[in-house]
Amino acid sequence: MHPLPNTERGVDAGAGPAGAYSPQVPLRQAVAVQAGAALLIFALALLAQDSAVIGSDAMTWALLQGVVAASLARGLGMRLWWLPMHALFVPGLIWALGAGISPMYALGAFCLLASLYWGVSRTRVPLFLSNRAAVQALADLLPRERSFAFLDLGCGLGGVLSRLARACPSGRYYGIEAAPLPFLLSRARAALWARSCRIAWGDFRKLDLGRYDVVYAYLSPAAMGGLWQQARREMRPGSLLISNSFAIHGVPPARTLRSGGSMLLLWRM
Repeated sequence: MHPLPNTERGVDAGAGPAGAYSPQVPLRQAVAVQAGAALLIFALALLAQDSAVIGSDAMTWALLQGVVAASLARGLGMRLWWLPMHALFVPGLIWALGAGISPMYALGAFCLLASLYWGVSRTRVPLFLSNRAAVQALADLLPRERSFAFLDLGCGLGGVLSRLARACPSGRYYGIEAAPLPFLLSRARAALWARSCRIAWGDFRKLDLGRYDVVYAYLSPAAMGGLWQQARREMRPGSLLISNSFAIHGVPPARTLRSGGSMLLLWRM
């Protein structure tokens, strides 16, 4: 493993621009907005059922419900990109039903996306896949002659672990994943082609990072501050934290590697 200088450990990685990333997507608030708008429209429909002022067709009521939902969202301070989603949600459902599109398609699409991006509303970490150049750069950093423990935080489809296990068989490889479909695929991949890999289901924030010599993360700017604080508490002196693409605010990396469009940032603990 290439030697790296120590980094300054006293910097607050959670301060500054990284704080601009909200830690959670307000899904409960979004559901409450739609439910509140629906109740208001239902009450209005009951009061206006004998009136000719408002049309009685479903799309008219759906559009009105969208306007009310967007107004409520704006009043509650939700971000601007939520407004068109609230405004078009119910009209979109009415249009799909009127066009004869089965609701099962929407349910199937929702289930597929949920299985791929489960937990993103909490962690703000979507599914990112490391390319071959990044994996090769990782392999060049790992020792060939001695054993070590490598952890992939959010291991996705398991590609990083299986390729590293073939390139550096002296290592012990672990991954953790919180999304159902990637977890199942990575477990199957490890069982078929990389038996030295161990894939676990769960939240990496509940792991003890002190058990690993190298911790690899391809997360998002929203997660890096928390990861740095956890790494400072738990990782052993001399262990290595590697981030694909995303920096830690206020903590310059000890080394930066660029290869094939990928950028790895390294911190020696």
